[in-house]
Amino acid sequence: MADKSDRSADQMDKELTNQLNKELTDHQRHESSAKDKRQRKVNPRLETIFSILLLILGSFLIAVSFNVFLVPLGIASGGVSGISILVNRMTGFPPAYMQWAINVPLFFLGLWLLGKRFALKTALGSFLLPLLVLLTSHFKPLTDNAMLASIYGGIGVGAGLGLVFRGRSSTGGLDLAAQLLHRYTGLRLGLAVACFDGVVIAAAGIIIAPENALYALVGLFATTKTIDFVQTGLAISKVAFIISDRPAAITEVVLHDLDRGLTQLDGRGGYTGEARTVLMVVVGRGEVSKLKQLVRAADRNAFVIISDTAEVLGEGFSLP
Repeated sequence: MADKSDRSADQMDKELTNQLNKELTDHQRHESSAKDKRQRKVNPRLETIFSILLLILGSFLIAVSFNVFLVPLGIASGGVSGISILVNRMTGFPPAYMQWAINVPLFFLGLWLLGKRFALKTALGSFLLPLLVLLTSHFKPLTDNAMLASIYGGIGVGAGLGLVFRGRSSTGGLDLAAQLLHRYTGLRLGLAVACFDGVVIAAAGIIIAPENALYALVGLFATTKTIDFVQTGLAISKVAFIISDRPAAITEVVLHDLDRGLTQLDGRGGYTGEARTVLMVVVGRGEVSKLKQLVRAADRNAFVIISDTAEVLGEGFSLP
């Protein structure tokens, strides 16, 4: 009799889960359809404007960081900007003009070899960044400490590049040269970029001073980490995997009390071999405590794993 009662309870649990999932799917389908219609109407123009704004702001940050931190102390952390610093140290030639002198031929070479679509993506950045470097060249240095300059200069350049990349744009320069090397030699793109940066940093150690190459490496590290930080952002989400004997009860509180969707995965106990339902739910950092409270109230014996996610795309989170 007890077995029959347990089977009946399990059956009701499964039926409730299926009904909740059906309601959620219908709701999401309706919301997604309406959302897609809105996006088709407004997204292309708004995305273009947003991309240009990010390119302008990012290029301005790069230019200011370049002039107030890197140029005064000769910290050439790779790229066209690093080459322009080396040439400036040797000849006194203004960095902005040197950047144009490199970017313009590379742009037309990219237009010829890589095609119009790729080259046009870099056109504005290739001309805008040197212009902003020229306009901010009178800004005074903020420090005479090479280590501070390499760290803060790297952070500033990384923040600017991160904004540019978030807008799906480019500042041209040796990125174009790396694309060409990748296209015609098969060398991996990341390795091609590293090769160009390595040559510039090594040249800084020879032309300026060995210490400058070390400071340039610090700046390059700061730039890389800051780009990643800007790309993923501060809003780190959490993903929770919940294994419970009462999946329907937890599904209900997550859907209605937390107002989050979730996914049911088929699992199997490693020791018992029994089929189990695994619930996966993604929440914001501020919702973790409430999620744990709701799960504990629904099933005190639930097994919960919570971990960080660098980025989440989709409805309720970031746009793709």
